[in-house]
Amino acid sequence: MTGSIIISVTYGIDTKSEGDPYIEIAEKALDVFMNALNPSTFVVDSLPWLKYIPDWFPGAAFKRKAKEWRKLYENMATIPFEVTKNGMFKGTARNSFVLNSLQRLFEDGESVGYTEDTVRETAASMYEAGTDTVFTGLLSFILAMVCFPEYQVKAQEELDKVIGPGRLPDFTDKNSLPYCTAIMHEVMRWQTIGPVGVIHFIHVEDEYRGYRIPKDSTVIPNAWAILHDEEMYPDPYRFNPDRWIKDGKINPDVRDTTAGFGFGRRICPGRFLAQSVMFLTIATMLTAFEITKAIDDHGNVIEPTAEYISSLQNRPAPFMRTIKPRSEQLSRLIQEGFEHFGR
Repeated sequence: MTGSIIISVTYGIDTKSEGDPYIEIAEKALDVFMNALNPSTFVVDSLPWLKYIPDWFPGAAFKRKAKEWRKLYENMATIPFEVTKNGMFKGTARNSFVLNSLQRLFEDGESVGYTEDTVRETAASMYEAGTDTVFTGLLSFILAMVCFPEYQVKAQEELDKVIGPGRLPDFTDKNSLPYCTAIMHEVMRWQTIGPVGVIHFIHVEDEYRGYRIPKDSTVIPNAWAILHDEEMYPDPYRFNPDRWIKDGKINPDVRDTTAGFGFGRRICPGRFLAQSVMFLTIATMLTAFEITKAIDDHGNVIEPTAEYISSLQNRPAPFMRTIKPRSEQLSRLIQEGFEHFGR
């Protein structure tokens, strides 16, 4: 569902519930992206002069791989973009980020301050990063609910009071659901999706707290350390959504989780969309489902290991869980929602 929402918001395209070509393109491109950004993947990142060796030279496999991966990225960036662009000219395109941006561009020209390439590349970033990043964050959310059920109870009390049994939450409910928002923030802080940010290159010499950073240095930001700072987040390795709440509202004095989306010019352009989709999916799941520890064939509770596979993306190792509808009515509402996204 998360991928469907992101593709719908970005391109106005409906997706299939299974085997959707747009989702598959994004998944392939994301694998490429994660491999390419890993500082240890290619020696050329540390020895830039290697980029001048010919393709056939021993050790030049990275050049052949780059050509192959570039094609995957171009497909991801171009195929859904062209579908929306053609739909705009035919009058069939649905409301979306790409449609609205292109309409402004064609109406106002250069005065809008961006080009068609800018729209295509920004949409690709939202499409690629958002689809898998949100999914990874939701896996951590489910694990947290399995391990710390007391916070699920608090959130469901809030949802039952605000939403009731007859509908599912939507984006307009966010301000009325501070505890669900707190859970979203805590999931993104507790198990930072991108613990090590995208590599930055220093164009001019700088200094930070007495440390000299020479020009042409490579800087790798440590988002994990920022979001586990004991001064800002006491007992930082404990999952605790209550740290975000003050007087029944989100505490503005607690530093938000923006660090998990990168920094400067390379900050994720889809961060607001990702947070919105994360919030809505968390609120929807907590409204409709009970998330508990799994039970084996002998009736014994299976304790989750809460182990993580860390690279550029921090994802929980496979774990057992039980997810059951809270009522028949809510089960029907969820089924209707999946049928909508599967059309």
